[in-house]
Amino acid sequence: MSACIYKPWSTYLAALLAGCLSTLSFAPFHFWWLGPLAVALMYLGHHQLSTVQATLHGWLFGIALFGTGTSWVYVSIHDYGYTGVPLAIVLTGLFVAVLALFPAIFFGLYRHFTSSRLAFLSFAGTWVLAEAFRSWAFTGFPWLLLGSAQVDSPIATWAPIGGVYLLSLIVALTGTLLVEFFRRRWWAVVPIAMLWLAALVMPGQWTHKAADPLRFALIQGNLPQLDKWSSEGQRNALEVYARLTHELPINADVIVWPETALPMFANQARPYLERLQASLPPGTALLTGIVQGDRDEHYYNAIIGTGAVQGEYRKSHLVPFGEFLPLDSMLRDVIDFFDLPMSDFSAGAESQPPIFTHDVAIGNAICYEIVYPDLVAERARNAKVLLTVSNDTWFGRSIGPLQHLQMARLRALENGRYVIRATNNGVTAIIDDQGNLRQRGPQFEATSVIGEVTPMTGLTPFSRVGSWPTWLLAALLVLPGIRESILRRRTYY
Repeated sequence: MSACIYKPWSTYLAALLAGCLSTLSFAPFHFWWLGPLAVALMYLGHHQLSTVQATLHGWLFGIALFGTGTSWVYVSIHDYGYTGVPLAIVLTGLFVAVLALFPAIFFGLYRHFTSSRLAFLSFAGTWVLAEAFRSWAFTGFPWLLLGSAQVDSPIATWAPIGGVYLLSLIVALTGTLLVEFFRRRWWAVVPIAMLWLAALVMPGQWTHKAADPLRFALIQGNLPQLDKWSSEGQRNALEVYARLTHELPINADVIVWPETALPMFANQARPYLERLQASLPPGTALLTGIVQGDRDEHYYNAIIGTGAVQGEYRKSHLVPFGEFLPLDSMLRDVIDFFDLPMSDFSAGAESQPPIFTHDVAIGNAICYEIVYPDLVAERARNAKVLLTVSNDTWFGRSIGPLQHLQMARLRALENGRYVIRATNNGVTAIIDDQGNLRQRGPQFEATSVIGEVTPMTGLTPFSRVGSWPTWLLAALLVLPGIRESILRRRTYY
């Protein structure tokens, strides 16, 4: 049937369904097996579409995926950005529509430049290239990558080898091969079985114990966000974190407070922290997220320490519109959301040494940085433990914080490192080197999470080389379809 007379409505509906199914594959739903089905729905009718139709097909998938999967953006804009409901809906819709352009552009280009020959390979490769580009362009948004949902699936053992993008590629190939199988191409079951059964015999341990475990205590203050930066909010933060620290039932080697735990500058908090440190058992280290300022009036989202701590960390990958404002002079005075407290940070250096405590190197990622697989892999190369402090209060009781935790678990598995995650109101957790939750605190409660963390040494294949081999493989899978398309065009003309 010619693409010009093909009625694509069922294909468009399938794209919307595929986007919704993709969201259900992620936390907090954890239906990871829906990932291949979502890809299959997208692949099923895509080659009957024209280039324009294929672009719309990809855009509708993106609308459904990001509309359901990043709905937490509305909470941040409306509840904490002092923005009315109509404008919050418009801004959230604009955010979703822009993100949906990534699958739209890539699947439109795919339909225009590739043929149906070996389409099951080239479609899967295109999927991964679209995710990789979205993770990089305009500082990147590596949220809802298809492979992130697979941290509890049988193919999770591929993660230390190729990271989240290799998981995405395996899921995408599984989806396209399923369609070929149901088209009575029975051979398709063989590569599916190979990809999934091979995961069962993969090495389960790439790294090994480097030192005796340290006891970590993570403090979750559950401070209200809206009045946090007021004078009363500052006094409340000082009281809550001191009380929870002194109420710890056992001594800890390292105590961790979350991102911007104390709503004040580091130079203001330092005397208080030193007095608190003096009341702790000898040898105890205290790490906290805080705002640093310098003489040039630059502000940094940072981690500092007292006691048995050497070094500090300044966040290097900032969140657009949250921590810095593109087109600042045009937007900041127009919409209140763009004038939130502490929304004008400077970026720390791209390469920073780890923080040391008890002779253990700790690699750091503040909040959103933990979702960048290659950034975390770079930190893991020089560290025995990974630490991420966060403040997911901005996203309320939405699915956002649980998605954030899921990605932190995958970073632990990719790099064979324990990940310590301290947050203001959840999910505070200790994640082992296999991506398993060892200890987890309840959300929306002032509490502490205590557990042992084993420093690990050795590097996984992913930690050594990062994502580029998978990106290269994805590009190579697209090439046969492009070559066939070029040959056919030459023959036609």
